[in-house]
Amino acid sequence: MDDFDREVYCLAGLPFDALAMAGAVQRVRAAVAERKACFLSTPNLNFLIGCQGDPAFRDSVIHSELSVADGMPLVWMARLLGIPIRERVAGSGLFEALWQRGGSSADQMSVYFFGGPDGVAERACQVLNEQASGLSCAGFQCPGFGTVEEMSGEETIARINASGADFLVVALGARKGQAWIEHNRHRLTVPVISHLGAVVNFVAGTVSRAPAWMQSTGLEWLWRIKEEPALWQRYWKDGTALIGLLLTRVLPYALWLRFGGGRAAGSGCSVQLTPSDDESRTAIIIVEGSVPVELPHSFRSAFRKAAAQGGDVRIDFARAEKLSPAFFGLLLMLKKHLDAKGKSLRIDKVNRPLRRLFFWSGVEYLLD
Repeated sequence: MDDFDREVYCLAGLPFDALAMAGAVQRVRAAVAERKACFLSTPNLNFLIGCQGDPAFRDSVIHSELSVADGMPLVWMARLLGIPIRERVAGSGLFEALWQRGGSSADQMSVYFFGGPDGVAERACQVLNEQASGLSCAGFQCPGFGTVEEMSGEETIARINASGADFLVVALGARKGQAWIEHNRHRLTVPVISHLGAVVNFVAGTVSRAPAWMQSTGLEWLWRIKEEPALWQRYWKDGTALIGLLLTRVLPYALWLRFGGGRAAGSGCSVQLTPSDDESRTAIIIVEGSVPVELPHSFRSAFRKAAAQGGDVRIDFARAEKLSPAFFGLLLMLKKHLDAKGKSLRIDKVNRPLRRLFFWSGVEYLLD
């Protein structure tokens, strides 16, 4: 499976894989077994809000091989928009699911902790190695405070690679952690890499996780404030920004889908790929009609072929009528591949109703 076969949906400008916890665990374990690179992002509300005004932060999620919804507000927004994300997949819950597996050597994965307060990563490493479980610790580093570049020296990267770890857990703060991974992932041989800031504290026992009922009802933030009182400012800021996001994007989109143009009958959809004969090798994709939530295979095939041609891609929306969250998710996967090759995506002939869908979906930045 490649990115164009992933069941990805766009929510507030970010891609999310429609996976339950079991599917996410399976994807991580498959990446380890195949030694295949997997940058795992676990966007929560803080990620979602922070990415609105930070293109580099946003792109780090788009460039991931797996992106799961770590937060009940995200799951609720997805339900409002008809996006089939039914379950929160918290990064800490995913780590715990891997940890609780059988402790046989054939089934065990090794972890490397990078970051966290002084002494916490070391303690977390000890905890993992003191018991037979699905995870063992291959090493740890506490780089302290500094820039991404200062934390990316040859000795640091060599030490991580020499550990032979299967899973690199980064804990540097969300923005810096994602930036550090983007900066160094091409130099790292660890197959699975993820910023899971709170996991180091949870494993070490310096912070306890909220009860299951609080996690499932969206009240974990109250528990986190009890454990770490300084977090109240972040939650206040994110909650205020969430209200604005709901009022300007999510709710108008949900109402349109249920009562407005989203329910109106539209024409069937089709896609055409027309390679350009100019020197730039720009591939031209023509989208027609109303693209449904269940994305036709022809769209995945056309986008895959356009990305493989090695040039820029231009998409013509002159005859498009409606676009679904699944289509915007596929569009973000195309952006990911073009970014990796230093190529550009150009959006053409978008009328006012479609511009409104781009805005509600949080991808109006693609129109610039």
